[in-house]
Amino acid sequence: MFLVLQGSEAGLLVGHKSTVDSVERSSGTDIMLGSLVLVWICIFIFIFIRIQRPKNFPPGPRPVPIFGNLFHLNLINPLKDFERLAQQYGNVYSMYIGGRPAVVLNGFKAVKEALVTNALDFSGRPQNSLPSHVTKGKGVIFADYGSAWREHRRFALMTLRNFGLGKQSMEKRIMGEIEHLVARLEKSAECSMNPKTLFHDAASNIIYLVLFGNRFNYEDESLKVFIRCFTENTKIINGPWGMKGEGRSSFDDEQLTRYVTDLHIAGTDTTSNTLLTAFLYLMAHPHIQERCRQEIDEVLEGKAQASFEDRHNMPYTQAVIHESQRVANILPLSLFHCTMRDTQLMGYSIPKGTIIIPNLSSVLSEEDQWKFPHEFNPANFLNEQGQFEKPEAFIPFSAGPRVCLGEGLARMELFLILVSLLRRFQFVWPEDAGEPDFTPVYGITLTPRPYKMGVRLRQKPGEIQKL
Repeated sequence: MFLVLQGSEAGLLVGHKSTVDSVERSSGTDIMLGSLVLVWICIFIFIFIRIQRPKNFPPGPRPVPIFGNLFHLNLINPLKDFERLAQQYGNVYSMYIGGRPAVVLNGFKAVKEALVTNALDFSGRPQNSLPSHVTKGKGVIFADYGSAWREHRRFALMTLRNFGLGKQSMEKRIMGEIEHLVARLEKSAECSMNPKTLFHDAASNIIYLVLFGNRFNYEDESLKVFIRCFTENTKIINGPWGMKGEGRSSFDDEQLTRYVTDLHIAGTDTTSNTLLTAFLYLMAHPHIQERCRQEIDEVLEGKAQASFEDRHNMPYTQAVIHESQRVANILPLSLFHCTMRDTQLMGYSIPKGTIIIPNLSSVLSEEDQWKFPHEFNPANFLNEQGQFEKPEAFIPFSAGPRVCLGEGLARMELFLILVSLLRRFQFVWPEDAGEPDFTPVYGITLTPRPYKMGVRLRQKPGEIQKL
């Protein structure tokens, strides 16, 4: 059936079609004009609002307005980009995080000159950033450098010493937690397990004993919640994404709360991730594990348990622990610093308020500083006589006044835990686990990829025989 339109009806249809065509042409013109305006706005921004580098500022990639050099970085893992930019611009180069100027330090010479030699100039923390807003200037990790920070730092170190850091009372706390760790591993003997949460739980419980006076069972839901909250928060408090935004004592309840958080951060992630790295490499290099075990058996023969003082008689085991820390590279970019005043570095002028990014990763793998910079080799910490020797470039906890609060506790934990576990167990790479993957997962800390650990039981202390 056909519909025939005559007279005015046909005219109305033609008129309607003409109107539609006119509207479509007008809409297309508006879109074109809008696009042209947007292009001209972008050109205006790039031409007239260009970021100007200060005079004699370190060289670096050209920033763009608003975003700075964020497009030059892979924010999931920028370490390769930092290495590439250092090769192009030198060991001291600049970049912009949004509109804020930053200077990246690569290599031991540059890092030492800034954080140690000129510590007073480079020991600030970036303010008007996410961490500074969250912490409100409290605590010791993210607080700005000054008299209040020095007061809080002294208090934190004094508190740790009063709770036994460096003394036998702290050793007893650690060894008490190791008993629970051993009991947990004994349940997994002759099979494989995921060690990630185990080491994290153990390290957390040790600092909880200092902070709260009690520990949690490894299956306790409260422990899991605490660790998950701390882990998620530490992922976002440092890095480019965190930069968009004298007299009476400054102690108060809020300051005390911030201390608890800071000490937990300082005493947990570094230890647990280093242990995960150590056992990953010990399973991949069984001859290194066996040599450690032989030294441990000889030194501890007839003793019920290890003591921190035993480290002086275990040069090879000490070398393995330190090499694990070097390779683990837990804090690859440290925590960002900030210049306290206009200053100089390596011949460049650095204005007050400039963000300073110490690339510790570049120091811990610097070819001029290490015998074997790109492989796991305890010889990096042994001299020709086989004695333990720590190179000056070993700065996994950073350097200068801002060195990590938890360094002393971490060193004691790493030694006592690793020695106690190697004395009691043999750790093997599971046959069905494929090849080891040493590529870490990037965050505020570097973490080994999840892996399975095979556990084999040895004799109890006192019953140990040489293999």
